[in-house]
Parts: sequence; C-alpha cells; structure tokens
Amino acid sequence: MTFLSDYPITWDMDCQGGGERPGVLLERLIGALGSDAVKTAPEDLAVYSFDAYTDGGSPTAVVLPASTQEVSAIVKIARDCGEPIVARGAGTGLCGGAVPIVGGITLSFARMNRILELDLRNRRARVQAGLINADLSRRVAPSGLFYAPDPSSQQISTIGGNIATNAGGPHCLSYGTTVNHVVGLEVVDDRGEVFSTHLDDTGYDLTAALVGSEGTLGVVTSAWLRLMALPETVRVCVAAFGDIDSASEAVSAIIAAGILPTALEMMDAVITATVEAAFHAGYPTDAGAVLLVEYAGLTEDADAAQAAIHAIAMRHGATSWKSARSEAERAALWAGRKGAAGATGRIAPNYYTQDVCVPRTKLPQALCAVQRAASENGVTVGNVFHAGDGNLHPLLMYDRRDRKQVAAVVDTGNAILHSAIELGGTISGEHGIGWEKRDAMTRVYSTADLATMGRVRDVFDPARMLNPEKIFPSGARCPEVTPQ
Repeated sequence: MTFLSDYPITWDMDCQGGGERPGVLLERLIGALGSDAVKTAPEDLAVYSFDAYTDGGSPTAVVLPASTQEVSAIVKIARDCGEPIVARGAGTGLCGGAVPIVGGITLSFARMNRILELDLRNRRARVQAGLINADLSRRVAPSGLFYAPDPSSQQISTIGGNIATNAGGPHCLSYGTTVNHVVGLEVVDDRGEVFSTHLDDTGYDLTAALVGSEGTLGVVTSAWLRLMALPETVRVCVAAFGDIDSASEAVSAIIAAGILPTALEMMDAVITATVEAAFHAGYPTDAGAVLLVEYAGLTEDADAAQAAIHAIAMRHGATSWKSARSEAERAALWAGRKGAAGATGRIAPNYYTQDVCVPRTKLPQALCAVQRAASENGVTVGNVFHAGDGNLHPLLMYDRRDRKQVAAVVDTGNAILHSAIELGGTISGEHGIGWEKRDAMTRVYSTADLATMGRVRDVFDPARMLNPEKIFPSGARCPEVTPQ
C-alpha cells in the first residue's frame, strides 16, 4: 500500500558506474563476509522487502555485517558493482524508509547489537547501530541511569533506526528527541571510508546533520549516546474528560502555566476501550478523552506539579482523576499506552498510522479534521498521540484485503496530512519522510529549499546510492534537485 507516492520508480543508472552481473556482486560479498552473512534465497529476501508501513521491492541481496570494517567492505563492493544500499534496523519504520525500492543491497544491523563502551562517570555509552533501544536502559539501570528517547517501538526498534528518523516518543516533551541525546557518530560514507563526528568538534555540526537523514548521507555504524540520571520520583496520573476539546484545552493550559510534564499523552474513547480490553491497564472506558500525565523529578517538585496539573484539569472539565499508587500501576498504564496500536487488532486486521504535528492550540481543529476525513471515507479512526507537543498519530483501521477499504484509508491519510499543513503544522513529527511522504515535501518546501537539501545530499553521496528514492519527491534525479 502506498500513500502520497504512487508513482513509477526507476533507478537512474547514469548516476552509477554501470553495474555488474548479480553473480559477480554475490561472489564478492561472500568473499568479503562469508556465505553465512549473505542471504539470497527468495524467502530471505522477502523478509526484508517490507517494514511496518508498506511492501517495497525485493533486494538483490541481504548482508549481515558484524563490524564497521565489514560495513565498509560492503559499501565499497556496492559502489564498484553499481548497487544501491539500504541500511536497516528492526524494520519497525512507518514510512517505508528502510524498504528497498529499486533493489540493491539491504544492509541489516541485526548482528551489530552490542554496547561497546560504558562511561558511567560521564553518563555516556557507545553502542552499535543494531542495539535495541530499551536494552541500553536495562543495562545501565543498576547504575541509576537511563536512555531517554522512548518511541513506542523501543522494545524492538534499534538505535540506528532511531537515529535515522530522529525518533522521539512520549517523553520527548521534556527530554527532547534522539538528536538531543547523540554525542557523536561513527559513519561509513558512500565510498566505504569511515569517519566520525562529535559534538565537541569545531566547525559544522555534522552530528546533527546526520541524525534524521534516514541513511541518505551515510551509514551509521555506532554512536556515543548521552545517558541521564533516573529521577528521584515519578508520578503518573490519568485525567478523564467528556470530550477531546476539553482535554485539549487542559493541555494548552498546563503548558501555559509554565509546567512541563515529562509526558502528556492523549487517547480518545475508541483507543481507551481497546486498550482496556487488551491490557486491563486501568483507564476509564466511559470518557470521551483521557490524558496520561507523567511528572518526574525531585519529590517536592513532583508534589507541587501534580497538584497544579490536577487543579488545571478539574478547571477544564475533568470528570475524574487517578494517580498511580505503585510502580506496577505506573507500568500498566504505560504498557497500555505503548501497546495501543497493537490493541487495535481487536477492531480491524490492519491499521495505518498517520504522523503529523500541529501547534498545541490547534489540536481541537486538527482532531475535528481527522474525524471529518475518517467519516467522509467511512473509516474507523482512533486517536492516541503526544498531546504536549501536538504530534498526532491517528490510527486508521481497515482490512488490506479489501481494495475499497485501502483506497478509503489512502484518501483519509492524505486529507489528514493536508489539514495539518493548512493548520500551520508539519508532515512528520517523528516517523520520518521515507518513501511514503516524499511527494508531500513540495507542499511544505519551495523548489529552492529542496534544491538546497539536494546539494547537501550530493556532497555526501553524489551518486545517490545510499537509500535512493527516499525523502526527495519523485522525479528528483541526480546529480541534484534543480530549481526551476
């Protein structure tokens, strides 16, 4: 299924040096890595032809390097053979960013999943790109530390994938997104050469430039990450409201009062009912909207913040307020929130997640637009999102075996995206652009803007061999996006 990018795809070999027979490519890869690290069986290739968003093309080969040196060798071979490269973590992406569109080599980081160094005194860790996000926090928790970025997929998504999309999560309201926690990177460039970046380097901030670049500027093999001290106290509360408008007004009032919760999440009645049926997490099922509020910090500060947030919620029509009384209750509430998407399997066999941002003050209008688009197309929608920063994640339920339902979801997703733009928002909050939203880039950037981005990409990868057909609109071919 394709959203916004339903156009024929061609790999412009004029950007490459020609290309060799697949047999030569495979011989060289096996010679460099061994046969166990090179997968070519149809069933193996099929596993890497899709992500959590969509199906793509089949790669020519899948390789599983175990070191940066092997990644370097793979890139050099790919360059010699005129093959594109798509770097891939766990395949949890939601915009087709790690799907091969024009064949080539899929570079899986499944074997590069180790913590290489722990510098607990300076609260840093160097990890390989294939490390599972949540594994880092589990490893350093006994030392009183944690890694803050926590996308809902953190139990399975990788650090490399998080870096590629600048992943956020519920706690980015307070802690920031991935880019705020990356200290330095080890990268393999388009020629197979290895270089590193660090925030302490003078000159251009290449670390920030690479985070969020979706593998189009280089292949990240490891990263130095910033760790944080576990808070003294964590308070998790649930406020129920009669409708989404009241809950949205409470969100704006909380932020306007100068209170910055660690997390401020909202779920509508469709999602809370589904979550409760699946997890029995403790959410009220008779509310039009529910706010999940977390405040972490010193005990005295948390007490004051909780009292203030409670008062604001009640002034804006909260019908009930519940505070988690134990770690088990806190964990259950968060498990329900982070498992919300999977719980929609009780409603329909498939769902599509849109990812847009709007100003907090425009949340009621944005949610009305979501409901209007869904109603017009006969689609069931559930809303669960990061209310504190206006990052919406409407879940559109459907059965992908029914072409009419697929078409209805496509139309609904596009309408939601266009409404967000009209409200002064953005086309992606944290999932990236990838293949799905590349043609929507023209709605938020001018041709000159895109041309400038294209020139930056061409400095790093003039042949466009690294994750081709991503981010830039269809029809943009190398060597640059040329302004008209």
